[in-house]
Amino acid sequence: MTPLPLCLTMGEPAGIGAEISVKAWRRLRESGPAFFFIGDPRCVKDAPVVVIEAPDQAAEAFAAGLPVLPLPLPAPPQPGRPDPANAGTVIAAIETAVRLCLEGRAAGVVTNPIQKSVLTAAGFQHPGHTEFLGELAGRGVSPVMLLACPGLRVVPVTVHAALAEAIRSLTTDLIIEHGRIVTEALRQDFGIVQPRIVVAGLNPHAGEAGTMGREDIEIVAPAIAALRRAGIEARGPLPADTLFTPRARASYDCALCMYHDQALIPIKTLDMDGGVNVTLGLRIVRTSPDHGTALDIAGAGQADPGSLIAALRLAADIAISRSRNARP
Repeated sequence: MTPLPLCLTMGEPAGIGAEISVKAWRRLRESGPAFFFIGDPRCVKDAPVVVIEAPDQAAEAFAAGLPVLPLPLPAPPQPGRPDPANAGTVIAAIETAVRLCLEGRAAGVVTNPIQKSVLTAAGFQHPGHTEFLGELAGRGVSPVMLLACPGLRVVPVTVHAALAEAIRSLTTDLIIEHGRIVTEALRQDFGIVQPRIVVAGLNPHAGEAGTMGREDIEIVAPAIAALRRAGIEARGPLPADTLFTPRARASYDCALCMYHDQALIPIKTLDMDGGVNVTLGLRIVRTSPDHGTALDIAGAGQADPGSLIAALRLAADIAISRSRNARP
């Protein structure tokens, strides 16, 4: 277990965040890792709540009830019915979690899903969690999204963009930057001494020697060559349609993919309930479940906590790995 507790933000109050937080606490209350919920205690149902004033009270309280660092909502939460009036408090929960980690009072941040459309309507200027966290706790590089489940790690080089825009924005430098950040994270956060990276081709059959597009020759291949010159074990571009078979997955530690669905389809197919979103390139540890707010089932007791439990466990593992592998 980590010596410090994890922060768990409440996410969208009208979604399933509080429900899966309670279910995760019930599953982890004896084994850990210990965490505390940052949000309105009124969101928490069907579990004893221990209101805390500081993170250092969370570990002692964890076995008795779900520790909650209170942030009252302006409007009462209603399952399935997001209220823009609560957007400021949702954002404040994220800011509080990051601040506590930067102050060394918590081991990492685990974020429950947010409803981006509601935050945007309230004036939120970021596409999502990842970009906002980069502003709050970045290291001078663009944050990188890594998705992980047992047996597979993937990173989309372009993320939340239309496919046409993703192709236009793909550059050799962008692939190199992602390759460097991923390699450092695999060493520091996952304890992999010599990471092995594969790079997916953009086009079918990785371009088929230029007959299906020249991007893999002119953009992707030069990036791989530059990574190899930097001492990084990278290979490709490889056809994405054969990159995720069991035999292929055993040959690498992370796959760099050129666009969102190329990365997320295989990991969600393999383990929809256990996938974890990890943000690389931050000064803090951050993970989240790999699903949304599920407004359609909020309040029905049907939400599966598997991805959140995996996110909490992975955040604790990364925090421990960072402390072991920190550079002098």
